[in-house]
Amino acid sequence: MKLRSPITDAELQRRWTEVATAMKDQDIDALVMQNTSDWVGGYVRWFSDIPACNGYPRTLIFYRDQPMTIIEMGAFDVVKDLAGKDEIHRGVGRVVHTPSFTSIGYTNTYDAALLVAELQRTKPAKIGWLTPQALPFSLIDCVQNMPDRPELVDATDQVDTIKAIKSAEEIELIHRTAQLQDKVFAEVCDFLRPGVTDIDVANHAQAAAHRLGSDQGIFLGTSAPLGRSSRFAGRAFQGRTIEKGDHFSLLIEVNGPGGVYLEIARTMVLGTASDHLLQAFDHVHKAQDHTLSLMQPGADPASIAASHDAWMRDHDLAPETRLYAHGQGVDMVERPMIRSDETMPLARDMCFAVHPGFDDGKVFAVICDNYMIEADGPGACLHKTDKKIFQL
Repeated sequence: MKLRSPITDAELQRRWTEVATAMKDQDIDALVMQNTSDWVGGYVRWFSDIPACNGYPRTLIFYRDQPMTIIEMGAFDVVKDLAGKDEIHRGVGRVVHTPSFTSIGYTNTYDAALLVAELQRTKPAKIGWLTPQALPFSLIDCVQNMPDRPELVDATDQVDTIKAIKSAEEIELIHRTAQLQDKVFAEVCDFLRPGVTDIDVANHAQAAAHRLGSDQGIFLGTSAPLGRSSRFAGRAFQGRTIEKGDHFSLLIEVNGPGGVYLEIARTMVLGTASDHLLQAFDHVHKAQDHTLSLMQPGADPASIAASHDAWMRDHDLAPETRLYAHGQGVDMVERPMIRSDETMPLARDMCFAVHPGFDDGKVFAVICDNYMIEADGPGACLHKTDKKIFQL
């Protein structure tokens, strides 16, 4: 067994060291996190370089001064003592298995019981939860009611702040992921033609992404005749057969080397684009530029979101009601988000996706690209795909 695109030992050690330093400042002895997905929910991958998968719970205990413990899917009563020296489970001292399934309610306490047993074995005095709001009730309940319960705090903000600032290695992986996505988009343009279905296009994009080095992601692609919106939709809604003259909107949001996520989106036309669609795309392109002009280190996300909405209203466009710009990394959506409830300010070496859209029921125009925040604002666009309506 071998990891497909591992990050370096040095990068893992950097993450562990920065988090351990923050934990020491707060007298936190251990962090507890759980993920069930290998895309949205990247704390487990960020700490261990191994994602959860298939909907199976993967619980990780990160200790400030000893190797990690992982509780994951497997047979009853199996414990692997690795002493932090395993080539795959780097920095992991113990792996404990249990056959727990999120779809089978009575098994949901199995992971929680093993977590309590591990905490009783190692006896941390103060534990930090990561995103406790998203953790299963059974996990929280069992820990809160364990004998000699340790002090429990929410450590999410401390870790999110570290996770949001990308290292030199992560920035290199980000550039490689952008190149991967550009190549996938180019292959889709070559493939798209009358007679194929929306799901054919999504499958072609997925196969290309996996061949080029992606592990996971989503491909939201929808076609429609001109005069009707082609707003993104998932696989269950990708049954339409594409015809000449249709427009097709595609979002490619996949990870690349090291599990880093970015996203790119464009609209294509099998023929000549209408003036209405071209004008709509011009609006979203300018909206993206406006948001980018505000994204300076130290900027307040809520203020950026308010300015964006004011710009949209000034141009007779509807303000955003969805998430249109946000951080990315090993999570598909990371902090900071550009919206009214976000409190984390922008900082240098954050990575952002910016994707304003326009939908009036007759056309759907979208643009999505990624940018690194540099000393004086966003750097050059990471994607090199032309910002235009593609007329094929």
